[in-house]
Amino acid sequence: WFILQYMSGFGNEHVSEDPRCPGALPEGQNNPQVCPYGLYAEQLSGSAFTCPRPTNKRSWLYRILPSVCHKPFKPLEEGHLTHDWDEIEPDPNQLRWKPFEIPKAPQNKMDFVSGLHTLCGAGEPRGRNGIAVHIFVCNTSMIDRCLYNSDGDFLIVPQQGKLLITTEFGKMLVEPNEICVIQQGMRFSVEVFGETRGYILEVYGAHFELPDLGPIGANGLANPRDFLVPVAWYEDRQVPGGYTVISKYQGKLFAAQQDYSPYNVVAWHGNYTPYKYNLEKFMVINAVAFDHADPSIFTVLTAKTTRAGVALADFVIFPPRWGVANNTFRPPYYHRNCMSEFMGLIKGHYEAKEEGFQPGGGSLHSMMTPHGPDADCFEKASKAKLEPERVADGTMAFMFESSLSLAVTKWGLQTSNRLDKNYYKCWEPLKSHFNPKCK
Repeated sequence: WFILQYMSGFGNEHVSEDPRCPGALPEGQNNPQVCPYGLYAEQLSGSAFTCPRPTNKRSWLYRILPSVCHKPFKPLEEGHLTHDWDEIEPDPNQLRWKPFEIPKAPQNKMDFVSGLHTLCGAGEPRGRNGIAVHIFVCNTSMIDRCLYNSDGDFLIVPQQGKLLITTEFGKMLVEPNEICVIQQGMRFSVEVFGETRGYILEVYGAHFELPDLGPIGANGLANPRDFLVPVAWYEDRQVPGGYTVISKYQGKLFAAQQDYSPYNVVAWHGNYTPYKYNLEKFMVINAVAFDHADPSIFTVLTAKTTRAGVALADFVIFPPRWGVANNTFRPPYYHRNCMSEFMGLIKGHYEAKEEGFQPGGGSLHSMMTPHGPDADCFEKASKAKLEPERVADGTMAFMFESSLSLAVTKWGLQTSNRLDKNYYKCWEPLKSHFNPKCK
């Protein structure tokens, strides 16, 4: 009977009831002595109680049973999920990965949780400051098990295959070229429809928000109205064989059993929710005179630090757009950065690396490691006729950028066997054009 529906708005105070139980939300208070329909009231806090209003995050859930009803948590095998950044020596080189391999079913069934592989990161969840980049590959749905992240928020970027994500707040369908954010503590399960792959940016200690627009004005980049939040949906389902609730806690996985579905929230209200966004809705701001703007102009979401203008993590995209600029080298400039840059490709060909950088793969340019267009791209762009042109049609590349210095895991450098050891060679053909007699 259920049709996927959404409410719009970023960070809004939303109110939602499953239509099967009209009036399930208490009138005028959060925690009455007796809730409608005999429900339990439960608050989910995404910030300290005393945070200022603009950053105060919480929602009230009205559920058939409170989430406290479960057996004790026990350690669960983490597989390739880690936050041990010292398991292998640091590597400052430019790194590029071929598309990450998806296991074949039924020989190797793997769901979203068992398919999490940590590629790089920094910081640690106990201190509530850090990030991690994960790759997920899976071929089967999560059956009678859910995950919640005690450590931080997941920004999920599907690259191949759509995800039907069930949360305590309702259901979301997230397809390639869309993203979703599951915030700290929210329980969710992922249903897939075949071989599925994507990227995850995890942040500890901050929530994602829309970047300030400054001189751009009131509108532009990712507009708040285009973010979608699920509507309430519940199942009153007993699971005598045991429903598994998985907690990611201090970088480790733990599992607890309960005999009912956690998706028993009949109604909810608040501003702390999961949400999704279609990258095609991004309103690009671009240069039309000379040079081009820094890539920060393409920021969709940011997780801030306490230092003004310095991000714990930014999520940046490079969408289809017009390039119009005089006397300008069009592709990205050569660069050394005090930030760390992980790039992924959802579809198409990235303009600065037509060959080698493939959908489902990635690259990491670490702090102060030089990078930029390959030799072929430089030569073509230096001789191109300067006229308005479409850039990146049929393409969607993105970047996870962080002020932290990222360590690469053993899985990323060795076990995955996807590291392109010839990446550095794409710059070797660059040659000197210097002529002291020709200005």
